[in-house]
Amino acid sequence: MTTRYNRPAIALHWLMAVGLLATFALGLYMHDLPLSPSKLQLYSWHKWAGISLLMLALLRLFWRIICPAPPLPSSISGWSKFAAHAGHILLYGFMFAVPMSGWLMSSAQGFQVVWFGTVPLPDLVSRNSELAAVLKQVHMYLNYGFLIVISGHALVALLHHFVKKDTVLTRMLPFLAKA
Repeated sequence: MTTRYNRPAIALHWLMAVGLLATFALGLYMHDLPLSPSKLQLYSWHKWAGISLLMLALLRLFWRIICPAPPLPSSISGWSKFAAHAGHILLYGFMFAVPMSGWLMSSAQGFQVVWFGTVPLPDLVSRNSELAAVLKQVHMYLNYGFLIVISGHALVALLHHFVKKDTVLTRMLPFLAKA
């Protein structure tokens, strides 16, 4: 029985992690910029990244279904295993909710999402300024909630590695495992 994630799962995990943090940082940066062609380009890149991350989340979920996660170490309590599974469900929920809320917001604002500037995606809702204002808030709060859950995920992984000294982190970073 394997005790670590396989290479595709590891690659998808870290690609998503870097992409999510970069897209979040771009969203924060571009938000308060004055209207300009540069700001519009940044918004396009942000949308492209969001849709790409949504597609990666679908791929990642598919991969997780066909290649389940390795079992947690037997030293981990039942409550901790429950918390780990609940945390992963939250992470996956946010992986879908955040980009979908952005796509919905864009549609409600009347700005079609054009993936990589060449693939127009359908509007998910009709233009509606009141709905757009609500979705803007939803998108923002989902992003901050996601950042909190990601931070907790990373902190718990570090706690397992440096304090509990178990193999939880080495399942996703096998080069850290002691030979």
